[in-house]
Amino acid sequence: MHAATFTELTGPEAIDYQTVPDPEPGPGEAVVDVAAASLNRHDLFVLRGESAMSDTIDFPFVSGLDLAGVVDSVGPNVDSVAPGDRVVLCPNRTCGTCRFCRDGPENLCEQFGLFHGAFAEQACVSSDRLLPLPDDVDATTAATLPTAYMTAWHMLRRTDVTAGDRVFVPGATGNVGVAACQLIGALGAESIGSSGDSAKCDRLAAHADHVIEGRDPDVLRDAVTDIGPVDAVLNHLGGEYVQLGLDVLRRGGRMAVCGKTAGASAEIAVDDLYWDQYRLTGSTMGTQPDLERVLSLVASGAVEPVVDTTYDLAETATAFRRMENSDAFGSLVVTP
Repeated sequence: MHAATFTELTGPEAIDYQTVPDPEPGPGEAVVDVAAASLNRHDLFVLRGESAMSDTIDFPFVSGLDLAGVVDSVGPNVDSVAPGDRVVLCPNRTCGTCRFCRDGPENLCEQFGLFHGAFAEQACVSSDRLLPLPDDVDATTAATLPTAYMTAWHMLRRTDVTAGDRVFVPGATGNVGVAACQLIGALGAESIGSSGDSAKCDRLAAHADHVIEGRDPDVLRDAVTDIGPVDAVLNHLGGEYVQLGLDVLRRGGRMAVCGKTAGASAEIAVDDLYWDQYRLTGSTMGTQPDLERVLSLVASGAVEPVVDTTYDLAETATAFRRMENSDAFGSLVVTP
């Protein structure tokens, strides 16, 4: 079969479209014919050698967390799926035995990891991580859900967002940001999204209640403050936007941080943190039930994921260049 492989950890120029061995399912596994695979910042961090797993990678390496497709074959002891089933993958990998796997949430598993291998014509996956696709959800749409929408939904749960809350999403035009604004709306809450690109702001207006153009934290702080106190912040940027998030929260407000696109470290005013009793929490991916909930929202029509562009598998490097340049609005999807 063909795959888009990482041949070294430098950047999109290191992606090669090549032939790799066909996968064979082992016990508890299924081979899926990949119909669509979504790009995520995690894949880009891996490609640039900025991931914690960078030192453990063998080449050629096939990345890609999020896939949807049709089951081709199954291994022994698999009864949850069968050949011909339309499915989407929850990319979580857990040990199944630690206290977090027993009691939840599973994404706190002491050996938590992620599946990689979606950027290929076929992928061998754990069969118990496959969810059935409703008839009215196509594979391209489904492939956008596992990381971006599951992550955004989990952040909303971590920050206890409910109807009537006001939620700020800085940098709201990538896949996680757009997902967050859409899911905030589905909950009946009020969203504020920002972007430094005027054209993206025009598109964001269809998904957010308030749109702010700008990247500078001082500009964003003033603009959000003019709208009103914020109950929660969903922050996938990190860096200087962590203090920004605290600055715009009401007393007792909540912020979840799930990424480091704008910086892996942040300086915050600790006195404000404790005096105003903010809740600052980390959030990684989500749980399989989170993905099931998001899938149900999409199937019901409450949420319509945004796909910027689809690419052939041989064009995966081009898709990564778009992500590296932050050119896309919503998700970039490869269709093998």
